[in-house]
Amino acid sequence: MIRLALSQINITVGDLAGNRDKILDHVHRARDLGAHIVVFPELAIPGYPPEDLLFKPRFIQSNLDVLNELVQATQGVAAIFGFVDRHDDIYNAAAIACDGRLIDVYHKTYLPNYGVFDEDRYFQSGKTAGVYCLNGITFGVTICEDIWYPGGPAREQALAGDAEVLINISSSPFHDGKELLREQMIATRATDNSAVLAFCNLVGGQDELIFDGGSLIVDQEGRVIARSPRFEEDLLVADVDVDAVFRNRLHDSRRRKEKRDVSSPRAIDLPDLKPKSVCLSPSEKPDFPRPDERLKNIYDALVLGTRDYVVKNGFEKVFIGLSGGIDSALVTAVAHDALGRENVVCVTMPTQFSSEGTFNDALQMAGNLDIRILTLPIQKLFDQYLGLLADEFGDLPSDTAEENIQPRIRGTLLMALANKFRALVLAPGNKSELSMGYATLYGDMAGGFAVIKDIYKTLVYDLAHYRNGLSDHPVIPVSIIDRPPTAELRDNQKDTDSLPPYSVLDPILKAYVEDDTSLQDIIALGYDEELVTRVIRTVDINEYKRRQAPPGIKITPRAFGRDRRLPITNRCREY
Repeated sequence: MIRLALSQINITVGDLAGNRDKILDHVHRARDLGAHIVVFPELAIPGYPPEDLLFKPRFIQSNLDVLNELVQATQGVAAIFGFVDRHDDIYNAAAIACDGRLIDVYHKTYLPNYGVFDEDRYFQSGKTAGVYCLNGITFGVTICEDIWYPGGPAREQALAGDAEVLINISSSPFHDGKELLREQMIATRATDNSAVLAFCNLVGGQDELIFDGGSLIVDQEGRVIARSPRFEEDLLVADVDVDAVFRNRLHDSRRRKEKRDVSSPRAIDLPDLKPKSVCLSPSEKPDFPRPDERLKNIYDALVLGTRDYVVKNGFEKVFIGLSGGIDSALVTAVAHDALGRENVVCVTMPTQFSSEGTFNDALQMAGNLDIRILTLPIQKLFDQYLGLLADEFGDLPSDTAEENIQPRIRGTLLMALANKFRALVLAPGNKSELSMGYATLYGDMAGGFAVIKDIYKTLVYDLAHYRNGLSDHPVIPVSIIDRPPTAELRDNQKDTDSLPPYSVLDPILKAYVEDDTSLQDIIALGYDEELVTRVIRTVDINEYKRRQAPPGIKITPRAFGRDRRLPITNRCREY
């Protein structure tokens, strides 16, 4: 029997001292709970992803200095720390320490270089793996991407090295549906290798990325025996029956044949440990996430991402332009849940085109959450802009040039308030609007963080219903949800004046933006050719706007920015 502790912590990139203190606290807690091994996420010391901080030699050395401090703290316990190693090059590494000594270092073998990952830019890949014997139990260590391959170091450790426990330290970011894919993969690796697999994942927000935690331990038959909650810190401690691994392997004749063709990894002994004898409270049998948890997971990701972006960047308060529309209402609810009502200020800025209904809904929304709301009418400013431009505009018909003055005035006022009170402006734009360029540069796109940037409009409505279901009374007024969406920049304006209905638009956008489905294949799904052609062309010509949008939380498998990167200047028409 071996007792594992998986430390699912929320760290901050570059905060070496703060990360060290948090890691030390969990080392001490794990030791007090009688753990043999305490495990920390990938690059827990420097934070993940450190990006171009890795081009700073002093940063790398400082992370090594912190590692040395942590190693000294492992008296009476073994620990696995994620850090940046330096030799002839730099490596994404795991330190195996025990009883105050650095026993070995493992270098990540498979470096992801797709989507949000860019590890070939920074790291050299490792070439060898080891296995470690602690109190008669053999375990192997891998890092994140290594475990996503059927072969590789984990297979070598389990097959030729006879590792009964495979430990994987990860910083695996969230996207919608990722948790099911990840747990199924981990269960498959455990059964393929007839080994217990312990997966320790990072939790927290880092710029656009959300790390959802969900650390877990899976037995040799693919059954989850312990799991951490998602979107919050946790120290998961569980006892693992390694004798069951041996019994399972006795019945697997395939291993005997396959073992002949695999070279044995180096084997390293750790000092024997005598941890405290501490009884653990029995835990309920964990279940796989259910499909009806999808909205909860997405909403929790938005809350965590907003809180960490605001707080980790040194802000306390946020300002939101609350229009009485669905997008700003959802952003306000998320901000309230992330930061507390006292740290959210809403501003409504009506013009002649603002209806009484949207104005009253904005007031009611703020009242439902007990959030302070400012009313700054901008009609006089708008009239002054129009008067100043009258000679130049002449007799030209009114169009988006006049309309966009209104959100730009609003953006200026919000930024002024944020500057004066050292706060952050949250932009309300959603993925449907950003895809189609249905947003105003330096207007409603102004802000420091775009909370729902990767949320399609149809999902915005689903999340609004979900959030209302969390309270005894709806916090987002039903009239906001029921009203046809409108920017209210001219009389009787509706989104459908410029865009297809979102129920039609969003599936087309997903097919083109996320799945790279061709024009003809989208048409074959039953959509009108002229409509699909117009949508695709509109998406492409608005890349320049998206480049100037604030960062926002990644929710879908392919978000604008870190995932989808197209040249602004291009004449490709291959749809």
